[in-house]
Formats: sequence, structure tokens, C-alpha cells
Amino acid sequence: MKWAYWYRFCPADVQAVELSRTFGCVRKVYNLALAAWTEAWVTRQERVNYNATSAMLTAWKKTEELAYLNDVSSVPLQQALRHLQTAFTRFFGRRAKYPRFKSRKTSRRSAEYTSSAFRFRDGKLTLAKMAESLAVVWSRPLPGGAKPSTVTVSQDAAGRWFVSLLCEDPSVQPLPARGNAVGIDAGLEHLLTLSTGEKIANPRHECRDRAALAKEQRRLARKEKGSANRARARLKVANVHARIADRRRDTLHKLTTRLVRENQTVVIEDLAVRNMVKNRKLARAISDAAWSEFRTMLEYKAQWYGREVIAVDRWFPSSRLCSACGTLRDRMPLNVRTWTCDCGTTHDRDVNAAHNLLAAGLAVTVCGAGERPQRSTPDGQSATKQKPSRREP
Repeated sequence: MKWAYWYRFCPADVQAVELSRTFGCVRKVYNLALAAWTEAWVTRQERVNYNATSAMLTAWKKTEELAYLNDVSSVPLQQALRHLQTAFTRFFGRRAKYPRFKSRKTSRRSAEYTSSAFRFRDGKLTLAKMAESLAVVWSRPLPGGAKPSTVTVSQDAAGRWFVSLLCEDPSVQPLPARGNAVGIDAGLEHLLTLSTGEKIANPRHECRDRAALAKEQRRLARKEKGSANRARARLKVANVHARIADRRRDTLHKLTTRLVRENQTVVIEDLAVRNMVKNRKLARAISDAAWSEFRTMLEYKAQWYGREVIAVDRWFPSSRLCSACGTLRDRMPLNVRTWTCDCGTTHDRDVNAAHNLLAAGLAVTVCGAGERPQRSTPDGQSATKQKPSRREP
């Protein structure tokens, strides 16, 4: 199995200039190729493939206007074309929206190098068009005898530089099978409620830094556009956002790793987070909880370690259904946290929902039938019934 190992690095001034130039050229080539794809599709209903855009790239380099494309390595430019081909494949397969043009201000700054465009020897990484190796902070060792197949260099909004090495890791093996399963109900008062009765507190990372973020954003708003002071103020705002995101990601990694290691089957709810954040009163809290990122981490770690993640349909009435007798209540306002069923059982709203999700998920594994058909699976393909999202590594 291939793993991506991320590291921070501090480029020299010459290297930073070269990488920034490469990022700009990658963005330019991607946008030019996307314009060619769009023109061919709109005017002639034709699909342009990678070979055609690669030939266009050769022609662009020969023009006086785009001659600067020859100053950077050609491999990241070719990889940008391959990424565009992948984006259109997903679009025509109805698994993604139409590709969008990359923006100089908002798009991710990155460049991907294949094995022909970098050298990795004795723990030193040297990219094409560079004389010196990158000053990588090796925070953890690579697998023994690992040979990176691709290297991706990126820079985030806070100005931090990262390098990602994709390597084969034979040590990643499925974990021993376990007989236990757990249902998980996501919330805001508590980040997660497990069917075991355990409640995991919501750390509210954004709330902790809200005052500092507001202070830096006010300072940014007072700076003149295009000035050096505004650029420095923007970095300070980005640093606060990066600190929040790093803490949130660290918490989710620890939670998902623990859940996957302890349980053979994990049942979650297929939440429509994109629609839920349209609620102006709850949008900030929902975004801070990062339910989508939690599900993504849970699914790919389950693939690594041979576990199952089952997503129960979002319309399944997990909160209104009594887990003891099966009675379904007509309404259940959000302010009702505990309720008593006609059978005499008193339920904690979240724990009861986790029990019902677990029962629905186990029904899927046993007989392949769900309460309601799931509208879409994690890989984007439509499904007629709920199925485990397990894939063998």
C-alpha cells in the first residue's frame, strides 16, 4: 500500500523563487488546457484527451508569449495536464462538478514531481532545476528501503512549505479481526456519541481562537489593498486559521485511529453537511466540528486496516425511534435532549440515536437491506441500497 509522508521544509531564497515560478506555470498550463477543453466541448461537443493537451503544451512553449514555461521543469506541467484529465473523467462519470479555473489568490499552490524529476539519496531530496537539496525536517522516518514514486511540493496560505513523498509501505497490514461494532452519532454539544454510552467532548477549536482571529481580521481590514502591510497582516490571519486547522486535524486523527483500531464495524450517519451549513445560526459550529473530514479519515483508515464503515441514510429517524420497543415519535425538536417512550424507557437523545444507527448498520451487514436507500456512496457512485464501504487494501 502507498502512503503519503508529509514534512515541513525551509527552502533557500533561490529555491523559494524557483518553486513559486513553478507554481505559477502549473496554474497557467492548467487554465490554458481547461480553456481548450471547454472550447472543444461547448463548440464541437468533442472531448480533448491528455495527448492532445500535451501537444498543445509543446506548441505553447514555442510561442514568445509563453516561452517562460521552458524555465521550469516540464514534469509538473505534464502532471497538471494529467490532473485535468482525471477531473474531466470524474465529471463525465457524474462523480464531480465541471473543473474550475485555478486562481492566483485562492487556489492551492502545489507542484507534483515524478521519479524522473527528483533525486532521493541518503535522506536528501533534490528537485529538478535545483542545485541544492531541500532542507526537509524529517519528523518521522520513511519505511526502510522506501523509494518515493512521486513528490508533491506545496505552500499553504500561511506561507508554510510542505513536501509529500508517496511511498510503498509493506508494514501496513489489516488488523486482526474483532467481533465488536459501534454506532456513532455526530453532534455539536458533544462531538461524537458512541453506542457504548461514551460521549466525546467537542473541543471547539475555532471558538478558542475566535478573539485572536477577529483581532487580526480587523487589522487586515484597515490595511490598504496592495500594500506590504496588508500582505503581512494577511499572513497573520492565515497563521491563526492554520493553528485552528492543525489542532482540529490532530484531534480527528486521534479519534478515527482509535475507533478503527477498537472496532471491526463502524456505523455513521450520511449527513448532508453541505446543506446543513446553510443554517446561518449553526454554520460556524458545524464547520468547526468538521464532520465531513471525520468521515473521510474514518473511511480511508478502515480501508488500510481491513475494517468496515457503514453510512446509514440521512433520512433514517435515529433520534425519534425508540431503541427499546421501536416506537417512532412524530416530532423531536433539537432542544429535547432526553425523552421517555410510552414503553417506559427514558432515552438520552444522542445515545439512543447511536443505538439505532448501530442496529441499522448491522442489518446492512447481515441481510444487505437498509432502512432507506443511500443516495450516494463515498466514491460518488449511486447506490440502490446501503452497503459497507469496505475495500481491500
